[in-house]
Amino acid sequence: MTQHVVVLTGAGISADSGVDTYRDSGGLWEGHRFEEVATPEGWAADRALVWRFYQLRRAQMATVEPNAAHHALVKLAEGLKAEGGSLTLVTQNVDDLHQRAGSEVLAMHGQLSQLLCEACDEVTEDTEHLEVDVFVGCPACGHTPLRPNVVWFSEVPHYLDEIERAVARATTFVAIGTSGAVYPAAAYLAYARANGAKTIVQGLAEPDNLAEKDEFLCGRASEVVPTLVDRLLMNHSG
Repeated sequence: MTQHVVVLTGAGISADSGVDTYRDSGGLWEGHRFEEVATPEGWAADRALVWRFYQLRRAQMATVEPNAAHHALVKLAEGLKAEGGSLTLVTQNVDDLHQRAGSEVLAMHGQLSQLLCEACDEVTEDTEHLEVDVFVGCPACGHTPLRPNVVWFSEVPHYLDEIERAVARATTFVAIGTSGAVYPAAAYLAYARANGAKTIVQGLAEPDNLAEKDEFLCGRASEVVPTLVDRLLMNHSG
């Protein structure tokens, strides 16, 4: 059987690189309600506030590096390909650590390294304009301001059809550092399980969507994932 592994990553893998999580235990996003900084309505109401919030997040990306878990997933993709298999890597994260490690990734919630024009839909790679009080204009049509190219609440995540097709044919599905509480991503574990995939979940604590059939690996992603990748490659080459 051709091996197809689907890996879904969440905040836990980035946390091991020092990426701050947006949300605290009270549900506030660095002191703001999510409606203020993570919705189209919040952007329309106070562009300066939302821009500052995401510019600080974008600036932080330059201070962090991919960790051992990110690099292990590159190794997994290369190893599977060498054996005639494949990897689909999906992330809920908006940082660019997977990409910088060398992975091809479906970033379902967008990317902080990109800005989006609401006038012409142009997506611009931008990691240079990081001033918190200076808007950036569209290089294609001149519209100002560009918005962060991230998926806000009430917006539709990217690549949903492609992800669903990948999960449907997965022989192994791995969830890394996810809460299991954010949909539609949280539904993929059950979908893969129902389609007969082996399901593996890593986290510091059991996620909301864990089931008895899932193998749960407790620990930090940077410590657990490299060992898991070696095991998967050994099994798939055997």
